[in-house]
Amino acid sequence: MKTLTHKFVRFIPQRKDLEDGVLYVALDYGTIIHKCCCGCGNEVATPLSPTDWKLTYDGETITLFPSIGNWNFDCQSHYWIKKSKVIMAVQLSKDDIKIGRENDRSKKLEYFNTKFKKPIPEVNYLEKNNTWWSRFISFLKR
Repeated sequence: MKTLTHKFVRFIPQRKDLEDGVLYVALDYGTIIHKCCCGCGNEVATPLSPTDWKLTYDGETITLFPSIGNWNFDCQSHYWIKKSKVIMAVQLSKDDIKIGRENDRSKKLEYFNTKFKKPIPEVNYLEKNNTWWSRFISFLKR
């Protein structure tokens, strides 16, 4: 079982500077980059968000959830990263990949539709403070 190390970075390194077996964690950008764990050398990006991957850092190791499926790569690798260890997963069929993508898309739509359909509180920002920001908020509310 392959063990990964991690580096918390301010900026993602260029592709040519990525090291094998290293997770580059850029929290300011909500992204983790690493080379594919199958050894093909492709760059894998895992965005951190409520609808993408979740990062658990226990002070020593990193876990990413859900699994990483590189369906757009020739290798089609599929693996989990749990406590900085790579656990290879079963190869999915094209139909399973399609279903997974549709489920991901549905979850994203549901999340964002729910999140942004909340009403904006009625406040007259122009009366409170005549700044460009308050004028911008009023413009958006129209």
